[in-house]
Amino acid sequence: MLLKVKNANKAWDGVTLFQQLTFEVKEFERLALFGRNGVGKTTLLQGLTGRLPFDAGEVQRLLPIEQWGWLDQQGHVDSHLSLLEFVQAGSPELFRLKRAIHELTLQMEEQETNEDILHRYSELYESYVLLDGYGWETKVESCLRKLSFAPKLWSVPFEQLSGGQKTKAQLAALMVREPKLVLLDEPTNHLDSAALDWLEHWVSTYPGTIVYVSHDRTFIDRTATAVIELNSDGCRRYSGGYTEYREQKKLELRTQEALYKKQELQREKLLESIRMYSEWFQQAHKAAGQNDFLRSKSKKNVSRLHAKESALEHLERDKVHKPREEARLRMQLETDGFAAATLLRMDNVSFAYEGHKELFQGLSLNIERGDRMAVLGPNGAGKSTLLKLATGALTPVSGTMNIHPQTRIGYFEQELHQLENNSTILDSLLMLPGMTQTGARTILGCFLFSRDDVFKRIGDLSMGEKCRVAFLKLFFGKANLLVLDEPTNYLDVSTRVQVEEALQHYPGAVLLVTHDRYLVRQTANRLLVMDGCGDLKLFPGTYDEYMSKDRSYTLTPEEQLRRNELEMLQLRLTQLMSSAQPETPVEQQQLIQEIRELHKQIDSLSEK
Repeated sequence: MLLKVKNANKAWDGVTLFQQLTFEVKEFERLALFGRNGVGKTTLLQGLTGRLPFDAGEVQRLLPIEQWGWLDQQGHVDSHLSLLEFVQAGSPELFRLKRAIHELTLQMEEQETNEDILHRYSELYESYVLLDGYGWETKVESCLRKLSFAPKLWSVPFEQLSGGQKTKAQLAALMVREPKLVLLDEPTNHLDSAALDWLEHWVSTYPGTIVYVSHDRTFIDRTATAVIELNSDGCRRYSGGYTEYREQKKLELRTQEALYKKQELQREKLLESIRMYSEWFQQAHKAAGQNDFLRSKSKKNVSRLHAKESALEHLERDKVHKPREEARLRMQLETDGFAAATLLRMDNVSFAYEGHKELFQGLSLNIERGDRMAVLGPNGAGKSTLLKLATGALTPVSGTMNIHPQTRIGYFEQELHQLENNSTILDSLLMLPGMTQTGARTILGCFLFSRDDVFKRIGDLSMGEKCRVAFLKLFFGKANLLVLDEPTNYLDVSTRVQVEEALQHYPGAVLLVTHDRYLVRQTANRLLVMDGCGDLKLFPGTYDEYMSKDRSYTLTPEEQLRRNELEMLQLRLTQLMSSAQPETPVEQQQLIQEIRELHKQIDSLSEK
C-alpha cells in the first residue's frame, strides 16, 4: 500500500467539491480518477501531494514524498530554464551538482585556481560520478529524442513551448527520474496521435504506480487497471478501464431500478396493511365496550398494526433511492434544407504562412452532403489552418476554393475567440430576434446553465463552460456544414457523449479536427490524414477501418457521393422508425409508404 485517503472533504468558495472521499492506492496500480468537470479532481491531486490542504479527513502517505512525481495541467517553472534544463531539473540532486560543477569550471577559467576550489570541484565531481551523472545526462537526451524533441529545441525557453511540448517535457522529466508514485493531471491534453501512442505504452509499462486524471476514454481503456469515480458525496472504485466501468455502471443502474421497484411494491402493501389494521382496531375498540373478549381481540389488531409500522420504518431506514438521471447537455443540431451534393470544393490548394515553408500543397478535396470528415495528423501539420481555409478565414497561396452559395458554415474554433466575453450568457441569447426570458432560460437549462449561472459574464467562464456557450452558437446557426476544431477538449466524458450523439444525428456535413479518438470513432465516415511533411491522403472509411485495413484504396467522387447518400437515407429511416405513432390513418399510411420507399432506395444503392 502506498497511499490511503480517509473521509477527505474540500470546499471552494463555499461550494462543496467532494466529501467523505475514501480510497487506497496499491503498488503498481494504474488508477484513473474519473468524474464531471467541477467535482475537484485536480484539487484532489494537489491535496494528495500536500500542496493544498483538505478541509477535513486524513491522507496517509506510506511512501516518502521525495519518491513521488507529478505532472500538472499547467507547467509552472522559472522562465529562464531551457527545455533541456527543465527536464534535468526533474532530478534535483543531479541538476544541482551539474550546475555547481559548471559554475566552478567557469570560475577556474576566469581566475587563478586555488586549493579550496580544486578540493570543492573534486568533491562535486566524485558525487556526480557516484550518482552516474554522465549516464543521467545521456538518459535525458535519449528521452528528449524519444519524445521527438530535436536538439535545436533543447535551448528554447520552457515558457515558449506549445502546450503539447510542455506536457511532453514534464513527462520526460518524470521518465528520467522514475519516481515510485506518479500523479498525472490530464496528460493527454494537446498531444498528437504519435505522442498519445507513446504515452499509452509508457504508462502501461512504467515500473511504478500511476494515478491520473483524464477524459480520454481510449487512453483509460488502454491503460487503467481501475477507475475511481468521484462525485460530491464520495467515490467508488470500478475494476478495468472505461468500457468495463460503463458496463458496471449500467448493471448498477438496472439493479438499483429493480430494487427500487420491489421496495415501492413492499411499501404500498405495508401502507395498505397499516390502513386496514388501523381501521379494524378502531372499529373493534368501539364495539368492544367493557367486553373483555372483544377488547382482547382488538389488541391483536393493534399488535399487528405496530408490527407493520415497524416493518415500514425498517424499509424507510434502509430504502433504495430512485435512480436519478444526472444533469446532462441536451443538444440537437439542426440545419436548413440543402439540396446540392457538394458544399465545398478545394482544387490543387497550397498554403504557407508568410516567411515559412508550405504546410501543404496540391490538396484537392470535396465536402459532400452527408460527409463526416475527420482530419488526422501530428501537431504542426496544418490541421487548424486547413479548417480556416475551409471557412474562408484564410486564402490559399495557390489553387482554388469554391464554397457553394447556399453553404452555411458553423465554425467552432479551438481558442474560442469568437465569443462575446463582455456579455452575460443570458444576454447573448436575448439579443436573438424573438427570444424571450422564458425561452432563453429553457434553452440554457438544456446546456447546463441554470439559476444564477445565466448571469455569468462569458469572459469569466471556465473553458468547459465556454465550450458549451460555443455550442449554443452552433445550435442557433442552422448551419449545413460544421467546421469543428477540437470541440471536446475541455469537456467531461458525459458531455462528450452528448456531443457525439448530436453529431451522429446532425443532417448536415462535418469537417472535424480532434485528438479525441473516441469522437472520431463514433462520428467520422471519412478521413484526411496529414503526415506533417506536406503529404495528405484521403481515406474513404471509418477510424477503425483505417487502423485495421488496407489504407491505399480511395473512393472515386461518385462512390463517395453514393456512400454519403446511403448514410443520409439510413439516418432518415432511423428517425422515422423511432418517431411517435401518427394519430390518423392517413398519416400512418404516409409514414409506412415513406419507410417502404426508403428501404427500396437503400437496397438500390447498396447493390451498386
